[in-house]
Amino acid sequence: MKYLWIVALFSISVSYAQTTPERNVFIITTDGFRWQEVFSGADPVLLSDINRVADTALCKQLFDAPTPEERRRKLLPFFWSVLATRGQLNGNQNYQNKVQVANPYKISYPGYQEMLTGKANNRLSPNWPINNPQTTVLEHIQSIEGYTGKVAAFSSWNIIPYIINEKKAGIPVNSGYELLVEEGDTLNALINQVQQSIQPAAATRNDMLTYSAARNYIEKSHPKVLFLGFGETDEFAHKNQYDGYLQKAHQFDQFIADLWYYVQTDPFYKNNTTFIITTDHGRGKYARNWNSHGFWVRGSGDIWSAMIGPDLQPLGEGKTNETHLLQHTAATVLDMLGIRSNSNPALITLGTQRESSLSVLPVTEIPSLGNKVPQKEK
Repeated sequence: MKYLWIVALFSISVSYAQTTPERNVFIITTDGFRWQEVFSGADPVLLSDINRVADTALCKQLFDAPTPEERRRKLLPFFWSVLATRGQLNGNQNYQNKVQVANPYKISYPGYQEMLTGKANNRLSPNWPINNPQTTVLEHIQSIEGYTGKVAAFSSWNIIPYIINEKKAGIPVNSGYELLVEEGDTLNALINQVQQSIQPAAATRNDMLTYSAARNYIEKSHPKVLFLGFGETDEFAHKNQYDGYLQKAHQFDQFIADLWYYVQTDPFYKNNTTFIITTDHGRGKYARNWNSHGFWVRGSGDIWSAMIGPDLQPLGEGKTNETHLLQHTAATVLDMLGIRSNSNPALITLGTQRESSLSVLPVTEIPSLGNKVPQKEK
């Protein structure tokens, strides 16, 4: 039996049997990574800028190529060899295919809040350690029988626990340079040693440490729903270091490739796990302001999204004129899990089925989820 669902962040054709098997969802993000690099690869102008690239010749050898298609494949090989053939990618504005944030601020806290609650908050939420009063989709799922104790989050940025509202949600969250629970776990003990050796500890942990901690947790605890947020793309962008930004983007692609291979070889996850991959905000659209973002920087609200999983048609790169919003991520998560939201008024519009064969969901009709001046600009 086939249904066409128009939900959340993507227009997705989903095939379910009469009884939907158990599903798992990983939400994977990298902070402030532009759609321009996703779909066109490294910017040739920025690659040649000696003020933004320490070794232009070497960086060009790694990431430059004659065409955008070749450059993007060098930068993000998993995206363009696997996601582009077996999944879906949206946000290439060269085809008027858009993914955008709905919040007006275009910084990190409002971006992740929008992503996880399903609604853009028009009240300013600076990048501060303030608990988010809104219910996130993670908290909602955690409250459902069969998912309690099976939802977790890892992030490089140390403000994510406040956006998830860790204590209220009852979800384990490890972020920043927070120490891991060891209890005889030698890998966690080793990661903790490395973390304690890094002084001073910044607000954003090294992404490799975040991935190592999350990967270890996934193997041992098998969460059904996981939020995994990386942050160093944004860190290097704010430093105006384009070479570091590209290297961290390439590393992000490698993380996803490794994790996808793992879930497809673990019986618990194989053929029943969906990856939803996106970012919290865009950046300046020009070479002169690529490193900045915020409501005053044009292009900061333009983002991208990718998705791969067993219930999705392999539509590849979106090339139709349509617009999706970041706030639909929460509804997408519920739909991929086969969860309806009528039991919780705060999530009443999440996962609403749209009886339409159109792949375009006008911005004015998109459902919402009822309802850093940070330490640093994020």
